[in-house]
Amino acid sequence: MIKVGAPAPEFTLQGVMNHKTKAYSLEKQRGKWTVIFFYPLDFTFVCPTEIHGFDNHIKEFKDLNADVWGISVDSVHSHRAWIESEFKKLSFPLLSDFNKEIIREYEIDTEEPEGTVALRGTFIIDPEGLLRYVVVSDNNVGRSVEETIRVLQALQTGKLCPVEWAVGEKTLN
Repeated sequence: MIKVGAPAPEFTLQGVMNHKTKAYSLEKQRGKWTVIFFYPLDFTFVCPTEIHGFDNHIKEFKDLNADVWGISVDSVHSHRAWIESEFKKLSFPLLSDFNKEIIREYEIDTEEPEGTVALRGTFIIDPEGLLRYVVVSDNNVGRSVEETIRVLQALQTGKLCPVEWAVGEKTLN
């Protein structure tokens, strides 16, 4: 069972960025924060809005020493075609879990009419490889990139952060 505070399940997947395919390994992320967002499929309705949202905020993630990875069960070929047709360029990679092993490991696999796909899952992994945040939602509802940034900022304080905490506000300790 996947649990906050436990080591994030390790994986290496092929991904596409800047028209190039390469392997992305969670193990090689040590020393950096990693934000992983799973989405159902390329060439859908809600997914492009989320990917544009993450891309629009990539500087904020970089300023927080965090890499962003998008993952779906589509092939790297589908990712490449989708990026070229929908986005032209992205500032983060889209990874392929074509064999659906990682969505099962992260316990976000679901059956849709198209087959097994990922639920909308957001995972924040700290520099030591520990899972620090998990949100999983229905595929009909897009996530909040701004909330993901806020939570990342809060986690990086190492302190107790009250409801609606924002950078510059007092923590509880």
